[in-house]
Amino acid sequence: MEETTPDPAFVDVDQGLTLACIAFLCLLLVAMIIRCAKVIMDPYSAIPTSTWEEQHLDD
Repeated sequence: MEETTPDPAFVDVDQGLTLACIAFLCLLLVAMIIRCAKVIMDPYSAIPTSTWEEQHLDD
């Protein structure tokens, strides 16, 4: 009996690149959702206090 060597697993470069890009976009989407949720929960925390001081002095 002849021993057959297993065929090497070929990775499709295009498919791998596509999956990597989709994974990156999903992570970016999750980060944006979390950031937007934080701004919605506490909108005034995103505004620097110096902006409030300048507006108060102008009045």
